Amino acid sequence: MFNAIGRIFRTPDLRRKIGFTLGIIALFRLGSFIPAPFVDFGNVQQCLAANQGASGLYELVNLFSGGALLQLSIFALGIMPYITASIIVQLLRVVIPHFETLYKEGQAGQARLTQYTRYLTIALGVLQSTTLITVARSGALFPANSDPACSQLITNDAWYAILLMVVTMTAGTGLIMWMGELVTERGVGNGMSLLIFTSIAATFPTSLWAIGVARGWDVFALVLGIGLLVVVAVVFVEQSQRRVPVQYAKRMVGRRTYGGNNTYIPIKVNMAGVVPVIFASSLLYLPALIAQFNQPAAGEEPQAWVVWITNYLTQGDHPLYMLLYFLLIVGFTYFYVAITFNPDEVAENMKKYGGFIPGIRAGRPTAEYLDYVLTRITLPGSIYLGLIALLPLVAFSWFGANQNFPFGGASILIIVGVGLETVKQIDAQLQQRHYEGLLR
Repeated sequence: MFNAIGRIFRTPDLRRKIGFTLGIIALFRLGSFIPAPFVDFGNVQQCLAANQGASGLYELVNLFSGGALLQLSIFALGIMPYITASIIVQLLRVVIPHFETLYKEGQAGQARLTQYTRYLTIALGVLQSTTLITVARSGALFPANSDPACSQLITNDAWYAILLMVVTMTAGTGLIMWMGELVTERGVGNGMSLLIFTSIAATFPTSLWAIGVARGWDVFALVLGIGLLVVVAVVFVEQSQRRVPVQYAKRMVGRRTYGGNNTYIPIKVNMAGVVPVIFASSLLYLPALIAQFNQPAAGEEPQAWVVWITNYLTQGDHPLYMLLYFLLIVGFTYFYVAITFNPDEVAENMKKYGGFIPGIRAGRPTAEYLDYVLTRITLPGSIYLGLIALLPLVAFSWFGANQNFPFGGASILIIVGVGLETVKQIDAQLQQRHYEGLLR
């Protein structure tokens, strides 16, 4: 292993790519601590210290921004607008035929879809930055806003100051998107995924240290042990797949023979990735967000539905919240897999090129068989996603950790997935140059 790492840094091209990637990551983290214009940095830090360990409505976005959201930095929105835009464009392929046509056109069509994603990212950046600044001005950004400093985060309420803050945060989102594309083009791995990886990994030391200080170092050691087992389990499941065998008949084209080989269709246990967790979290945030903006004035009694949402759908330690979260993840897993994997399209392509599954007729029977396999394998995948997503909520109840508990939820899925993909790319580049990968 150490010899393989040495070969990485002895290869000039690979060393240059890794250095470029690390440089972009350093700039990304630096921008997460630079406050936006007209933000009182002292008050922000005071509120962060007062609300440390609390669970607010913006935990998921704050997690993906590496803590930059609650610091109101120039990179406060992080990569979240791009993630949302990518998911929306992918879902619109089912609704808008033009998007599906562009997707099937190959590289040129997908370049157009990428351009649409960029435009939508900027639009979402404007919308989300406006919402964030409005929430910060109202003093509702932090869950425990008894500190007067939490309602004085913005030093200037003039229209030009608000406009400058919106432009700055939106430009920060555009800059992050550009940096991610630079890493994809000139560095190692997928740039957007690596920036998300960096944001989440940056919160690990703080979360673990908070558990050690609050619950003792014996609990800290127990959490590390459990975390190691969770990582091993996630790696095992993420690498698991159902291989559907496919044979191609021989064809004579002129004097050449094509086909006659055997291959397989890899159907992963977790085909949906982390998207169902994001969908379920976002949907459960909506009632709490609506209730937060319907709080009664001083001296008035809150409405019954606001009290019910506050008691049952705000904190993750309630059993009803956990049950709804789990069921939503299972449902969204089936929904997303049904959108991203089309058995009819796969069966049609196999039939077009002379492929068939042994024992299954080509055409409609093949599509039905693939749908049957996909339905069967999605069930354990959805249950696995639900259990992994519940780990931070269980830790929130047992260990007193916040819902950004590192060994669970979207964080561990992204960390493991991006880590595996990046290591595979480095291994492939080593094999191209030295005929040996990271492991012999």
